[in-house]
Amino acid sequence: MKGAKVAFVCQECGYESARWMGKCPACDSWNSFVEERRPDVRVSRPISSVGARWGGSGAVAAPVPIGQISASGEKRLSTGIGEFDRVLGGGVVAGSVVLIGGDPGIGKSTILLQAAQSIAASKGVVLYVTGEESVEQVGLRAARLGAGSDSLLVLAETDVRAVVEAMVTIDPVLVVIDSIQTMEDVELGSSPGSIGQVRECTNRLMRAAKERGVPVFLVGHVTKSGAIAGPKALEHVVDTVLYFEGEGNHAHRIIRAAKNRYGSTNEVGIFVMTDRGLAEVENPSEALLSERPGGAAGSVVVASVEGTRPLLVEVQALVARSVTGTPRRTTTGVDYNRTAIIIAVLDRRAGFAIGTEDIYVNVAGGVTLTEPAADLGIAAAIVSSFRNIPAAPKTAVFGEVGLAGELRGVSQADMRVNEAKRLGFKRCVLPSHNVKSMTRRQLAGSGVEIVGASTLREALEAVFAVVDG
Repeated sequence: MKGAKVAFVCQECGYESARWMGKCPACDSWNSFVEERRPDVRVSRPISSVGARWGGSGAVAAPVPIGQISASGEKRLSTGIGEFDRVLGGGVVAGSVVLIGGDPGIGKSTILLQAAQSIAASKGVVLYVTGEESVEQVGLRAARLGAGSDSLLVLAETDVRAVVEAMVTIDPVLVVIDSIQTMEDVELGSSPGSIGQVRECTNRLMRAAKERGVPVFLVGHVTKSGAIAGPKALEHVVDTVLYFEGEGNHAHRIIRAAKNRYGSTNEVGIFVMTDRGLAEVENPSEALLSERPGGAAGSVVVASVEGTRPLLVEVQALVARSVTGTPRRTTTGVDYNRTAIIIAVLDRRAGFAIGTEDIYVNVAGGVTLTEPAADLGIAAAIVSSFRNIPAAPKTAVFGEVGLAGELRGVSQADMRVNEAKRLGFKRCVLPSHNVKSMTRRQLAGSGVEIVGASTLREALEAVFAVVDG
């Protein structure tokens, strides 16, 4: 290729080098460098032809004063799936590029096919591009999901140029690419799925989406470490990055936004996998607590908030005698380092000699708790298992634990209390700072006994009838 240059690119992190290296200096991965040939952008087509090539006007854009830019708000397209729209910020924005990643078989293609069917049935033509499956295979899945709209067009293609030409010809209201790792630009010498191919194909699709005002969904594979293959270079290009979370042997699926230029990254969408596809969970708190054992030691309910949604989740802990010289710590659904800090505070500040015990912490239902308000729930679950004392019945907790053993206030305390009341809980243990900030009307109208605590020790005494030192 005339004007082409050769570079060695790490397939794990995207680091580029002029020569091959056995170990990547950026991510420390071994044997990850692949030779890629790419055309020199300095000999590419003139600027005046860019717009015409991708369906635009072909004119060079002129700078506009920021005060003259319309601030009427972005135009959004509803996917017809409420939980999906919640994570997107109210729907997908016209001309935006959304990347959705997750483990194989978790439901990425399923939910996008469901959304494509809903939009095709109500809004117009939707183009579903499949690079991994044949048209017949997609048809089998569509029949199982009940997706039979004539406006939903399926194209089996891996050439990104042909895909863009189809976008220009068909003029759809939505495009789905399943998956971006299968797309290929014939001008590049590298194989499909490489860093160069993924980055260039995404850029081409992004330009087509912006110029035509068509939203594009990209399905992205994930690496062994859980990051989207591509990797971070691809996340920087797109407007929204969504991650599908959940365990293969568990019915619940969670969509979480890692990046969103048009909405919050704190929202989550909760689904359940059925034989007819992914179904929305209308009452997540009730579903997550449906299998909670009553009166069991080591089980505590935490009132958390994900974006604008309050969630009651069950935190479980198991403390067992260590049979080795090094105590074992295992966590699922909570941050390991944060849990280690809470264990140290319990041992040093609260007087519980658990430093030599094996401790296992789990969040039931496949939910991941990232906010510090779950600290008190983790501590209470550990103490409950350590002393073999169940928490007080119908009690929910929340609060951040400090290194000095103090209990710090958290945001949206009234929302958490109201969610606990809605599910029939009678008591809430929370930081004293939040109790002071709540108005008398909120305290009187909550219908829940609110117990404030300024230290972790006081909070544990409230969660349990009596806690000995």
